[in-house]
Amino acid sequence: MGQVTIYLDEQTEKTARAAAESDGVSLSKWIARRIEKNARAEWPVSVRELAGAWPDLPSVEQIRRHLTKDVTRRRL
Repeated sequence: MGQVTIYLDEQTEKTARAAAESDGVSLSKWIARRIEKNARAEWPVSVRELAGAWPDLPSVEQIRRHLTKDVTRRRL
């Protein structure tokens, strides 16, 4: 397990320690949980549930059907 040193101002440290104590965990565990919760690489459920929420949004096929063929490019 890795170790990380962080620097907190006095008030932030007091707040974090109080929150960790309230949750019944060590400060290290409390900080680790906060990072796990807030630093995920996926969209939150509330955002993922928005998929399909706009029924009048054109489909990919509708958007792409108006695309024309690109012109031949020449070397510069």
